[in-house]
Amino acid sequence: MSNEINPKKALPYYGTSDFFSNVKRSSKDRNQNKGTFIIKKLLNYLFALLAYACPMNNLRVFFHRLRGVNIGKNVFIGLRCTLDHAYPNYIYLHDNVILSGDIYIVAHNKPSVNFKRKIPAFVAPVIIEKKCFVGVRCVILPGVKIGEGSFIAGGAVVAKNIPDHSVAGGNPAIVTHKLN
Repeated sequence: MSNEINPKKALPYYGTSDFFSNVKRSSKDRNQNKGTFIIKKLLNYLFALLAYACPMNNLRVFFHRLRGVNIGKNVFIGLRCTLDHAYPNYIYLHDNVILSGDIYIVAHNKPSVNFKRKIPAFVAPVIIEKKCFVGVRCVILPGVKIGEGSFIAGGAVVAKNIPDHSVAGGNPAIVTHKLN
């Protein structure tokens, strides 16, 4: 697994451009030619669909790695987990992480142009450190780091960093206590 973590970077806002303008802009943002961008987008979508409903964990992990998600050893990804469709390479799951089912991890915030100067459009890494457990139906937002050995209760919305060896839950998630 790569140790290089991408910093937070600004994104353009969603506009009302046509398909070809969007492909041109998005491929330029990623330093790819248009054909490569389209092929990678289609493969990313296919692998995400396969991972979403695959009944075997080792294949779910394999498909997410093909998409570019940074995944360590002995990681469990439950059924119906959605790992950012647009920027999977900004997600880092370290060794021995467990993601229960129906989890949504998003590494970007890209509102419409109507919200320009009101809400930032950006992409930022989501890092889940070693030995973490993330409960069912959690949402993890961009730029969040969940510390080593932490437990995130089911249904939590994690919008800020969680320190090592902590239990957190709620919307927004707050640390309820530390683990020994």
